[in-house]
Amino acid sequence: MANRRFTDRTQFADPESLAIEALGFLAAEPQRLMRFLSLTGIEPETVRDAARAPGFLAAVLDYVAADETLLVACADTLGRRPEAVVAAQQELAQGRERP
Repeated sequence: MANRRFTDRTQFADPESLAIEALGFLAAEPQRLMRFLSLTGIEPETVRDAARAPGFLAAVLDYVAADETLLVACADTLGRRPEAVVAAQQELAQGRERP
């Protein structure tokens, strides 16, 4: 049997869960998190409140997907394929566009 690099979690159960995992990935390294917060205008002390806002999780995946190096690192850390992260990002983006 071939050694698989990715687990059975290569697909996501739901895009929100994957976005929460991606946020955890960003938070695991302060420099990554601070760059995300800086670009979004969110203050470190308001992350929890911001996370409840509509569109926040989509913004997390938008940020990750916009930088291929970050996307690959995030996907690898989460045991997912980059395509799964992008698919979740696209699904959340579509949800953001619905009335």
